[in-house]
Amino acid sequence: MALRASLGKFASRTIQRARVSSAAVAASTPQFPDYVLRAPTTDVTTLDSGLRVASETVQGSETATVGVWIDAGSRYETAANNGVAHFLEHLSFKGTSKRTQQQLEVEIENMGGHLNAYTSREQTVYFAKVFKNDLKKAVEILSDILLHSKLDEGAIERERDVILREMSEINKQQEELVLDHLHATAYQGTGLGRTILGPEENIRSLTRKDLVDYIQQHYTAPRMVIAAAGAVQHAELCDLASEYFGNVPTVPAGGLGVAMDPAIFTGSDYLVKFNSEDTAHIALAYETASWTSEYAFPLLLMQGMLGSYDRTQGLGRNHASRLGQEVAENELAHSYAAFNSCYKDTGLFGLYMVCPDNKVDDMMWTVMNNLVRLVHSPSDEEVERAKLNLKATMLAGLDGHANTAEDIGRQLLTYGRRMTPAEIFSRIDAVTVDDIKATAAKFINDQDHALAAVGGIHELPDYNWIRSHSYWLRY
Repeated sequence: MALRASLGKFASRTIQRARVSSAAVAASTPQFPDYVLRAPTTDVTTLDSGLRVASETVQGSETATVGVWIDAGSRYETAANNGVAHFLEHLSFKGTSKRTQQQLEVEIENMGGHLNAYTSREQTVYFAKVFKNDLKKAVEILSDILLHSKLDEGAIERERDVILREMSEINKQQEELVLDHLHATAYQGTGLGRTILGPEENIRSLTRKDLVDYIQQHYTAPRMVIAAAGAVQHAELCDLASEYFGNVPTVPAGGLGVAMDPAIFTGSDYLVKFNSEDTAHIALAYETASWTSEYAFPLLLMQGMLGSYDRTQGLGRNHASRLGQEVAENELAHSYAAFNSCYKDTGLFGLYMVCPDNKVDDMMWTVMNNLVRLVHSPSDEEVERAKLNLKATMLAGLDGHANTAEDIGRQLLTYGRRMTPAEIFSRIDAVTVDDIKATAAKFINDQDHALAAVGGIHELPDYNWIRSHSYWLRY
């Protein structure tokens, strides 16, 4: 009963914090550095179609980054067309009704620009980095590859082999492979459990119709954000968005809305043992909360408190985190990193570890002890250090126009607005040790977990052992 009351109080208090105005935040935080309080503003305009246009102007800049952030990724696919979003990203650069692939590449190169794209589980992004006088051309090119891609049958056939080679390379990267296995076991039978590239059979069988259907269903104006940073004027960007993206449909083909596949977490594990290998790659995670949850910032701080470790850094017992110190002093792992992956309605919080095969048992005991310790005895010093590190990481992540544009686009899709650095600093500072305890109690204490492990894992404890070590019988 006491724990439930504590969580309820925490949730109520954090929700109230979310309603504080930006002006009130700035007024109540005079201790913040001037560069935080006077950060450039982000201008946001929603066009009649529902398309959002957002920008941050940097005076004196000679370059700009502009891109289109789309609320669509592998999560919105089905088992039958899994991989279509990533396939489409590849084909967008293979020619349009106006430009051949070669003409597109030469045009970008002659501008001294850079054009790229990526696909994640919930977003697809296309962006360009250009000189300030080429902003209009960049927006026009983005609209051309997004809205007028030819999706030529010959290009589709050629790209199958390219994606299969990409898949082969990714499968050689153990971290990528294990984290895909982690999602597959944690979200079995749901969109979040599917890989971004899709299965090999889909890559070999997807058709032009599959690609066109995906565009018509997901590339609609309300699900798009045009974001830019650097040498850009907001009014000009809005005019360019209206000119080149004005014909983007406001509703999917057929008028049917896109229903989000709910994330259903399953406590489970996925194990692939190789007796010939002497290294184990392990990902352990608990289901947590979405981007917009009141627990989002406590979880970010918990990630910082657990930290990361790499034996090549040579920090040893001087490591900042307690877990890092214990791992270093006892040589339990080659490396580890805490992660906090947030989605629209769920999240995964945990650690990815690379361990010698004869240290796996000790490493798991140490990891579980440090996870559960967050429920009972995190220190003020740990929390304050995590706050400083999180602020520094956030500011470092805004270094450069590309990073700023990425931050704007992501926040508009996830939060519906962009938080200022002062507001983020205030939310970080508002988290207390009791908040950390309540968050850890909710998501870690006596909770099911998901685990994926590959390699020399003969010492890995079974699921029930890990589950029984997710709580203490003492305080």
